[in-house]
Amino acid sequence: MKINHIELLRFQLPLVRPFRTSFGTQNHRDVILVRVETDAAEGWGECVVGVDPFYNEEYTDAAYGVLVRWLIPMVFAHGPLAAEDFAGVVSNVVGNKGAKAAFEMALLDAQLRADGVSLTTYLGGTRTAVPVGVSIGITPTVDDLVAVSQGYVADGYARLKLKIEPGFDVEPVRRVREAVGDSVMLQVDANAAYTEADIDHLAQLDEFNLLLIEQPFEPDDLLTHATMAKRVSTPVCLDESIVSLGATRTALELAACSVVNVKVGRVGGLLASRDIHDLCAAHGVPVWCGGMLETGVGRAANVALASLPNFTLPGDISASARYFDRDITEPWVLQGSSLAVPTTPGLGVNVDEAFVASLGATRGLFRP
Repeated sequence: MKINHIELLRFQLPLVRPFRTSFGTQNHRDVILVRVETDAAEGWGECVVGVDPFYNEEYTDAAYGVLVRWLIPMVFAHGPLAAEDFAGVVSNVVGNKGAKAAFEMALLDAQLRADGVSLTTYLGGTRTAVPVGVSIGITPTVDDLVAVSQGYVADGYARLKLKIEPGFDVEPVRRVREAVGDSVMLQVDANAAYTEADIDHLAQLDEFNLLLIEQPFEPDDLLTHATMAKRVSTPVCLDESIVSLGATRTALELAACSVVNVKVGRVGGLLASRDIHDLCAAHGVPVWCGGMLETGVGRAANVALASLPNFTLPGDISASARYFDRDITEPWVLQGSSLAVPTTPGLGVNVDEAFVASLGATRGLFRP
């Protein structure tokens, strides 16, 4: 592809309700979109890093700066390229995987639109719809959590994920399980809030028939995850620890998990995500698609990725209405407990640029 210009758009999109985890509380998404215009088509990508470096080391100001100062100039200096070349072109930039993932997504979208191929077909997806779940943040009270959980079940979600932290774990999970019954799939996410000393406490969660407990310990502490995996019956899932294909291979070899959460922005892009999917499939380890409060752009990438065959557990993808009063693309609407996989070329969604402008988006235009 020959790239004519690249545009970065940045704006805030309010959430329908505050989303609290052990890292803190979000009231809006600080969005960076990458728009690539080639000689044949345009493409869009979304940078899903947080406004603060609390989930991992990336944050939106830094991601924007890396795109402007290094990634965009490197791509322009290279000249025409395929999306598959991108990772090699920017390999001298260490880390910054959320920024890279957004750029790669935009390149893939443009390339596939020009080729008339959907993203799910390109990645090797096998589903026309993907089962999805909903992620529920830490609420002011347990009663609030129960009410919110029951509301999402009424909306059609067949899988709930509860955020937990020390002091808000066993009893809230007990109450939600009693309220929604055994037919609803239930899992918990600790966002690395615990230590090895908490293993016996977390083992109390075994009685609630959970799908998994996600990332109880620090991302680099694979040995403690492996210790816990031997001592509890609930499957241990890794999220923040899964930053690359190599990190995934190490986690599997150490038996630190029996389920893997794949996030496009955390591992550096859709192509890296597919590689991790393939590795886990070869090891008989199921994967599911994690979410980062994406707009409809990043959600489209997640849905396509989740259509691959080893994504056997519902992902944190959810309908647009879970997070936003109005999305920046066509709204993603729950169909039963699933989302339909787009079949049109590229990501299969269109950005409402007038709405984005109404949000006060800043725009930076870059040419070769």
